[in-house]
Amino acid sequence: MYTFTILIAMIGMLLIPYGMITWLKRRKNRRPTKPAAILAVAGVVLFLGGATANGQVKTAQDQQAAADNAVNISSRRVAAKSSSKTAEKAKKAAEASSRSAARSSKEAAAKASSIKAATEKAAAESKAAEAKLEQSNNNLASLTYQGTQTININQGKPTFSSADLSLDAGAWEKYGDLDRLNRATTAEAMLNQSIMPKGKRGSISEVTPTGWKNKKISGGYLFNRSHLIGWALAGENANWKNLITGTRQLNSPEMLRYEMDVKAYLEQNSQNYVRYSVTPVFRGNELLARGVHMMAQSVSSQAISFNVYIFNVQSGVTLNYADGSSNVGQATGSTGTASAGSATTQPSQNSSSQTANSSQTTTPTGQVVFVTPTGKRYHKYAHGNGTFTKTTLQDAKSQGLTPCQVCW
Repeated sequence: MYTFTILIAMIGMLLIPYGMITWLKRRKNRRPTKPAAILAVAGVVLFLGGATANGQVKTAQDQQAAADNAVNISSRRVAAKSSSKTAEKAKKAAEASSRSAARSSKEAAAKASSIKAATEKAAAESKAAEAKLEQSNNNLASLTYQGTQTININQGKPTFSSADLSLDAGAWEKYGDLDRLNRATTAEAMLNQSIMPKGKRGSISEVTPTGWKNKKISGGYLFNRSHLIGWALAGENANWKNLITGTRQLNSPEMLRYEMDVKAYLEQNSQNYVRYSVTPVFRGNELLARGVHMMAQSVSSQAISFNVYIFNVQSGVTLNYADGSSNVGQATGSTGTASAGSATTQPSQNSSSQTANSSQTTTPTGQVVFVTPTGKRYHKYAHGNGTFTKTTLQDAKSQGLTPCQVCW
């Protein structure tokens, strides 16, 4: 449009001089001048019209340019404002993220501190428990056998803590590592039917515990490979960490009667649990244990509850606890004799406080045994299923009952 108006104005500019020159020529030649005048006037009209239109177009363009410029300025302002808002949002987000990171860092530090405190507490408790166990073992190791093979500890009451009785981990068993002399150390368990053996018992003949110097004596062999946690309770076979050299008398009937009570309780219900602990007790560097400390507590009931120490002795045999060697002598009428080999046995300061915990009694007129209403055998002690009552050995034999193959 702008170019067209300029073209019209230029045509007008050309027509004006042309019309005037033509008018002058015609006038000189006395010819009609009207056409030339019309051309000149037309040129003037075209020039003025084109110039005016060109000015209007120019003005419109300027106005459009101004409008466009205003729009651009407005757009830039909007964009700037939007960018400012975006930047503000980004700033706030960054500040929020920074605060969140600070909180997370603080919480992580608090959690790490809590874990560290709990770990240190557990380590301190474990160390204290180990020291307490060592002191307890030393006290038990200093005892001298005085005719009663099984005695109560802490009046027969177990000393498990509430944490020890927790069922959070279900049924489990744990055996301490052998010590520097290759001796078994501890056996701990939460017993339940789920870990009791399902198959046949395996051989353990390849295991030779410390102090294993076996020999034949009246009625069989002097020593057994004694399980700390009986096979019937956890199904452990040739586990070196669970076997010690124990006299036949230690193994059966002394340890066995407690094991059978626990076994019978577990077999009553799959929800029955028993916290169980057995620790062999050695004096110094001796290889033959002086005895075993047995402790058990049924969870959520008092059906099973004992804390006893059983001396590792055998009737009519003098044991050398230093290396497991022995001398067979005449029976003394007591339930066993024992002496130190490499060290002299010292009288115990606690011997006067020993408490008998035997479930059988022998008298000159007859021995007390245990029977059940429907059973065909008599027992030295109550174990297994059934309701046991006491009677005399003479009466049991008169009823035609025969001795239990486990007890005798």
